[in-house]
Amino acid sequence: MERRTVDVAGVPISYLSAGDPASPVLLLLHGTYWSRVWQPVLDDLAAAGLRPIAVDFPGSGRSGGELTIEDASIPALANWLPRFLDALGIAGPVGVAGHDIGGGIAQQVFVDGKIAVSKLALVNAVMFDSWPVPGVARFRDPAVAAATTTEDILAARRKSVLTALARPTTESEVAEYLEPWTEPRVARSWLALAGAADNRYTMELLPRLRASQTPKLLVWGEDDSFQLVEHAERFAKEIPNTQLVRIPKAGHIPMENDAVAVARALAGFFV
Repeated sequence: MERRTVDVAGVPISYLSAGDPASPVLLLLHGTYWSRVWQPVLDDLAAAGLRPIAVDFPGSGRSGGELTIEDASIPALANWLPRFLDALGIAGPVGVAGHDIGGGIAQQVFVDGKIAVSKLALVNAVMFDSWPVPGVARFRDPAVAAATTTEDILAARRKSVLTALARPTTESEVAEYLEPWTEPRVARSWLALAGAADNRYTMELLPRLRASQTPKLLVWGEDDSFQLVEHAERFAKEIPNTQLVRIPKAGHIPMENDAVAVARALAGFFV
């Protein structure tokens, strides 16, 4: 596994990658966290014969740039992804997996057709009207956002990370997750992502998802208190050709609770 940088329209974009460049690409999308959520499974996915690429969106994680509300919406970030793949020289069908709001972006990319998506996987992702959760929704209020400092965001993100990990952790691990948001530019980008969080985007995708026969996979930490497994059960029932893999005793970031099981499920689906 390596962290690399590519220039996309003058902005340095960071991404994690592993595996043979000739292997089938699996594009991994983050939401209110960053590419760190995919780190535990990258090497196992590569060993299974995939080329996983976990991107940090502009203004997020280790990437440069800064998001505004206008370019932090699900459709806007989905429209940005073809430019990222072009910068990497990647053409042809790719697998796409999304976590959290990244799952909403993955659904948008899947139905838009601007990227040829071979298969779609969602990992504890937003769907239907399951989002934004209260810890994100409160920042949609412009008055709240205007009064929010970098320190406020760090405190809120700390609480979210501790809940999402759903296991004992160390201060150094929490600090690693939080480190990008110590930079005001990245903190402001997170506020923009929160401000743009709107479930009408995922609701509007439902007719096209219900009409699709392309294979879809849901991988779900059963103990997630942010995105309940009931949402995944409904998706599997209503959206054709969808299978659900449940990860017991796992929270919102199941890659951190049972990386082997998550990697096995994704590799079995995409390879």
